[in-house]
Amino acid sequence: MNYSRGDAKSHAEATMTGIWAAALMPFTEDLRIDEDGFRENIRHWTDDLGIEGLFIAGKQGESYALTLDERKRTFDLAVEATAGRGQTIMSCSDQNMDVVIELARHAEDIGADYIVVHAPMLHFTSAQDETLLEYYRTISESVNIGIALWSHPDSGYLMSPQLCNRLADLETVVAIKYSVPREMYAELTALASDRIQVSTSSEDEWLDNILELDWKLYLCSSPPYLIQTAIDRRMHDYTHAALTGRADEARSISSSLDPVRSALKGTRPPEKPHAHQKYWQHLLGQVGGHVRSPMLELTDAEKDATRRAFEECGLQTKRPVGLG
Repeated sequence: MNYSRGDAKSHAEATMTGIWAAALMPFTEDLRIDEDGFRENIRHWTDDLGIEGLFIAGKQGESYALTLDERKRTFDLAVEATAGRGQTIMSCSDQNMDVVIELARHAEDIGADYIVVHAPMLHFTSAQDETLLEYYRTISESVNIGIALWSHPDSGYLMSPQLCNRLADLETVVAIKYSVPREMYAELTALASDRIQVSTSSEDEWLDNILELDWKLYLCSSPPYLIQTAIDRRMHDYTHAALTGRADEARSISSSLDPVRSALKGTRPPEKPHAHQKYWQHLLGQVGGHVRSPMLELTDAEKDATRRAFEECGLQTKRPVGLG
């Protein structure tokens, strides 16, 4: 991190903007981390696609299947690979508070930009607010790096906008990935956008959130590198158009991506999101690789259906003959 504890919020307001993507983690055939493949993906995402920041070792990155040392290694790789290219936000989420803080301190020590911490599962409780205030306060007091909150139904509950507004007062809380219904994140935006960046991971809602809620940050999921190529950066283009006040142009560009969205979503088997996205990466020329247990691989039939949809969706992967 290149800011002081007291400057975390102002630094995030100035630099935590644009499109941030959640990195999938490629594994080799023998299920080791494909370090070279990961580096190459990061180069492509930042240099070719213009993605501003990367969310490392989250759910998309199969963090649940990584050892503690492997999680730290992915942090190291990402900081090295993004140097001079983009920013990083490291997922330190864990049920064990000691692990959260150990990962957070490692992220801070190696120069990561931010961390994100998922709201924990809380067993046998009927209310969460005071517990979560203490939880995030403890993390904030243990490290100086800027923290993004993360609320998702996987926790078994959703943090309310009112609770998140209280958490926004913590000195180093700078953002939230708020995976909730739109009315909830719109309410939180009205309450707390003067202190934290509010975002959600739905690409379908990103354009409306720029135009209607004045959002500046997409944090974050895999579409930024699954529905774009080096020569077809329509998500980047509609984002830039919207952020610079060209709403009609932004909507036109975004709607042109509907066939790509349909192909990506329509071929994804419900139990195999990671394997499907990694195969889509392979079709794009990125390094997809294998998944680790307990996730399942695609069948040949599922790969065939995905490939046909990919080829027909209109995503440009090659320059037309005669053009640059």
